[in-house]
Amino acid sequence: MGICQDFKSLQPRQEKRLGGNRAALFVYAMEGLENMAFIANAVSLVTYFYGYMNFSLTKSATALTNFMGTAFILTLLGGFISDTYLSRFKACVLFGCIELVGYVMLMIQAHMPQLRPFPSKDVAPDQKDQSEAPTKSQVAYLYVGLYLIALGTSGVKAALPALGADQFDANDPKEASKLSSFFNWFLFSLTIGAIFGVTFVVWISTNQGWDWALGICTVCVILAILFLCMGNSLYRNNNAPKRSPLLRILQVFVASIRNRKLPIPGNAEELHEVHDKEAGDQHQEILERTDQFRFLDRAAIVSSNQEPWSLCTVTQVEETKILIRMLPFILSTVFMNTCLAQLQTFTIQQSTTMDTNLLGFKIPGPSIPVIPLAVMSILIPLYDRVFVPFARKITGIPTGIRHLQRIGIGLVLSAISMAVAGVVETKRKSVAIQQGMVDSNEALPMSVFWLGIQYGIFGAADMFTLVGLLEFFYAESSAGMKSLSTAISWCSIAFGYFLSSVVVEVVNKASGGWLASNNLNRDKLNYFYWLLSVLSVVNFGIYLICASWYKYKKVEVVKQGDSKGKVEVVKTQL
Repeated sequence: MGICQDFKSLQPRQEKRLGGNRAALFVYAMEGLENMAFIANAVSLVTYFYGYMNFSLTKSATALTNFMGTAFILTLLGGFISDTYLSRFKACVLFGCIELVGYVMLMIQAHMPQLRPFPSKDVAPDQKDQSEAPTKSQVAYLYVGLYLIALGTSGVKAALPALGADQFDANDPKEASKLSSFFNWFLFSLTIGAIFGVTFVVWISTNQGWDWALGICTVCVILAILFLCMGNSLYRNNNAPKRSPLLRILQVFVASIRNRKLPIPGNAEELHEVHDKEAGDQHQEILERTDQFRFLDRAAIVSSNQEPWSLCTVTQVEETKILIRMLPFILSTVFMNTCLAQLQTFTIQQSTTMDTNLLGFKIPGPSIPVIPLAVMSILIPLYDRVFVPFARKITGIPTGIRHLQRIGIGLVLSAISMAVAGVVETKRKSVAIQQGMVDSNEALPMSVFWLGIQYGIFGAADMFTLVGLLEFFYAESSAGMKSLSTAISWCSIAFGYFLSSVVVEVVNKASGGWLASNNLNRDKLNYFYWLLSVLSVVNFGIYLICASWYKYKKVEVVKQGDSKGKVEVVKTQL
């Protein structure tokens, strides 16, 4: 008997050892390795489509854009599966394996000539029309592998941030600052992986061949899965699969409509809520009622009909309200990612007209994005170790500043970046005119590192906004939809990519052809950048309205009491 009591007394101490920074290290490792493979392909797959698969330039660009947009849109599916059917750890392993299969397929295709059209990579650009077109089976094989990668990386991106954040207790004041720090270092690991991807892996694909590059990506994903599994004994998995969050939200809307004729009680205590503990649960998150979207409160009115489609809890209603309140912030950040898409396209084209030599080395065009990544790798530690502690002393907020303030700073920096891009492009064009090189294909006597100014500012903007969004959606969402909420924040990038081509087309037609001459020295790209800057300012104004209207959630965390059923209620406002 005494031995059993001693064992039980040790259990709480053992449980405290779970989670924390030790467990998060394995999450950082997986994110860095997986993103190294993904970003390397994101910036250079167009050369694989064109050089190995004999796609036209237009089809190559479209294929890459569709791949990127799909990879981020599918995060919704990954988040849904993670919250509904699997734990976040299992979801990461499953989707990581799916991504691995995709890389293996592309590696085999790049290595085996019979799976590609002939001839391909060794044909000169002016003889490209002599190459065979890929067969339907070769294209199908390519797209199966490609979209297995998109599906796999989407699930990892949806579940992995939430898995890492689960290792810290947001309701513990001592761990609240560690949770914020986790998102900063998560972005840092993502950035370091991307730096190796756009330099080392891109160099391999350019000089050694795509079969070698995709082989390295395959090894990276294998190591990512292994590292994540190595930390399994340390993870604090507190997201047992629950009912579908989308189903719970739909039930609120249906119940509200069914109860539309019932009067809303003036006392919130009269609305339906469940405080009972289920066996084995450690925490129960109960959301307090808010005054916004009062129509939805009708879903929690107690009546004779006790079915889930006629009666919901206050927590379920508030969960729906939170999602509605957060959606405008995704829309506010879509335009910033549209600007990012312009930097990844037009800025790369600008770099091809400039001097790319660095200490005797010629920088490949797809490696230019290393500039903002390098800036981010410097700023993130400074932000986490210097700015946040300093701001925390002033504001008393564990994160230094609130999530919405952080996102707002990123939007302002994005507008500044576009304005600077317009100035740099004006200087680049003036150099071309002064040197009489408007129609020349030779590199201008102007260093490509001028583009680093706009890239660097945008890198800082991305640091503030992306992490701010991930942290905001994780902190504000209910316990049952953390993965889905972080997935929604990634969708902002997808919508930005999709909106990018629309913006270019509309501006081109409305301006009479600012970007229509197929010659940057004759186009008015600087005007286009300045227009984006003005629109970014307007977008920031809309964001301020949304931010001032938003109400942070209030939470009651109900903890299991002793054997007599005592319950402790802790109220916190995030």
